[in-house]
Amino acid sequence: MSSVTTASNAQKIKDKARELGFDFCGIARADFLEKEAPRLENWLTQHMHGQMGYMANHFDKRLDPRLLVDGAKSVVSVLLNYFPGHDPEMRLPEGDDDYKIAKYAYGTDYHFILKDKLKSLLQFIHTDIGEVGGRAFVDSAPVMDKAWAAKSGLGWVGKHTNLLNRQMGSFFFIGELILDLALEPDGPTTDHCGTCTRCIDACPTDAIVAPYVVDGSRCISYFTIELKEAIPQEVKGKFENWIFGCDICQDVCPWNRFAKPHQTPEFSLSPELASFNQSDWEEITEELFKNLFRRSAIKRTKLEGIRKNVRFIKK
Repeated sequence: MSSVTTASNAQKIKDKARELGFDFCGIARADFLEKEAPRLENWLTQHMHGQMGYMANHFDKRLDPRLLVDGAKSVVSVLLNYFPGHDPEMRLPEGDDDYKIAKYAYGTDYHFILKDKLKSLLQFIHTDIGEVGGRAFVDSAPVMDKAWAAKSGLGWVGKHTNLLNRQMGSFFFIGELILDLALEPDGPTTDHCGTCTRCIDACPTDAIVAPYVVDGSRCISYFTIELKEAIPQEVKGKFENWIFGCDICQDVCPWNRFAKPHQTPEFSLSPELASFNQSDWEEITEELFKNLFRRSAIKRTKLEGIRKNVRFIKK
């Protein structure tokens, strides 16, 4: 395929991604992730994945997209903003006495929204470019999404290990199309964290054990979402009222002063959740939990998980 065609097709895909509502779209060659391989191996060897056993599965596939899609040539990465903005009506109160949930969980579970948009993008490719083999991924397989987004120039992986974009910060969902179609790749950008250590200094549980290294087993998000057993007493009093996920390292990041309100209605805070107070969280029933969080990421913890987190903070 000529360079003109690979460039033309790449631009078509990026234009359609924008039309579908994605904020950024970039492309990388579907090669083995050489730099990430030793980092991942070291991270797993030190058991920084805690009880997230799935992180140790499919090691080879996690590093080589050609093992996920036969003949893969390109990885198309997309970013979708979920920042609610600063309007008090658009976000939960985060005072000292308020229970907090990560902003990504305010609205409809992002898996549904991203997957639908990616499927539409893949359908466009089939219609406009031709019979292309490929799959859409949104946390549904061993894909190192931040690494691929960085390789495609959408940002750099910051010291808190989240992807940072100079134009809009880090409050993004990431998705991919892995295709057997050759496309003109984008080059990676450079690191702009500089000497800043705000995320490291702000983490209450010292989960960012070194710049660019997060011990997942010490993260508040891990304790409140992934950990199924009792939360260790050593982190008692350090959660700052987070009962589902945590945004501290993102909230303190200077690059998020450029964050803009999202344009996806499904990610907005529901009126029912917006009115929730401490007693509502403490007294939530099974029926209300199922109705309120039927299409929410929060259902992942189940009601007992939320109750466990609330009890741990309250006692």
